[in-house]
Amino acid sequence: MLHKLRSAVPGNQLLRYLLVGVWNTLFGYLCFAGLTALLASRIPESYLAASLLSNFLNISVSFLGYKWFVFRTRGNYLREWLRCLGVYSVSIVFSLLALPVVVVLLRRHTAFATQAPYIAGAIIIGLGVFFSFFGHKRFSFSTRPGISGSR
Repeated sequence: MLHKLRSAVPGNQLLRYLLVGVWNTLFGYLCFAGLTALLASRIPESYLAASLLSNFLNISVSFLGYKWFVFRTRGNYLREWLRCLGVYSVSIVFSLLALPVVVVLLRRHTAFATQAPYIAGAIIIGLGVFFSFFGHKRFSFSTRPGISGSR
């Protein structure tokens, strides 16, 4: 299985993806946590609004890192950004559905009632990493003719 994965990922692309992913994860989580804290006194269940708002900002930051550093495509900014948004839309929907479930589970089964939204956010972000790599590689930044252009 590891050989199959290596043949599907040229050169150091996966390593570059993981490096950009570490940055994106830190940036994304800090946006989520900051917005959750900022909105907590204004909106009930602020972590849901924070998740939605931070995702759109994070998608644009991620897009540029992947485009310039990981997949190294040229041109097609709008088309690739829209495709990137499509890949991330699945993650956004999953996050919005899974966050309340994970928050409730953490609040019921741990002593982290106040921290539950933050812990749940970190868990959900981790799950999206693997899905996103292959979605971006095969769809957002694909170099197949007719998909998104050339390198």
